[in-house]
Amino acid sequence: MAKQERAARTREALVRAAAEVFAEQGFVTASIAVISRRAGVSAGGLHFHFGSKTALAQAVEDQAARALRGVTVGGVGASAGGSALQVLVDSTHALMGLLADDVVVRAGFGLCADASWSGGVDLRRQWRLWVEEVMAEAAREGSLAEGLSPRDAARGVVAATVGLEVLGAHEPEWVAPHTLTRFWTLMLPRLAAVGVLGGLMPEGSAGSV
Repeated sequence: MAKQERAARTREALVRAAAEVFAEQGFVTASIAVISRRAGVSAGGLHFHFGSKTALAQAVEDQAARALRGVTVGGVGASAGGSALQVLVDSTHALMGLLADDVVVRAGFGLCADASWSGGVDLRRQWRLWVEEVMAEAAREGSLAEGLSPRDAARGVVAATVGLEVLGAHEPEWVAPHTLTRFWTLMLPRLAAVGVLGGLMPEGSAGSV
């Protein structure tokens, strides 16, 4: 068991080191040697766990995708217990928190926009599809403002949140909770039906962030 635990810790250290280097340098410039030194693992140890830089990038993307599913499927959103719009607000707060605090998630999103990398995971597309589903649910439950298209609402939210993600990669202020709270304070009066707006919390519901 101790050997398995050491192997798991080594693998995690390599994934995190790779994420840091990918986030700083991009995929094509990132060096296996730099990643192994950053992780404190020998080159042989790295190749024991990952056969190539491509395998490392795939591991980063996979871990980031699991984290994203945690805030969209069965995660903070599902436990919010409020309207679909509150689920969306809570989940965006959770996502921005991950982008601020977890370099693996940050690097995973960065890789999907890296022209030198062609992985099988597109985190921004996964986020877009989920936001579209939530907006469709908001329309079904009557939470959207009268005359507002769920498609248009989803596009606006996706464009804004992906923009915050991109800017936050270099300026953490963009993914800070108060920035997102101000965004939702501006957006919710345009998105929400009159009877729903008063019950929505732009700062996120208790326990969700």
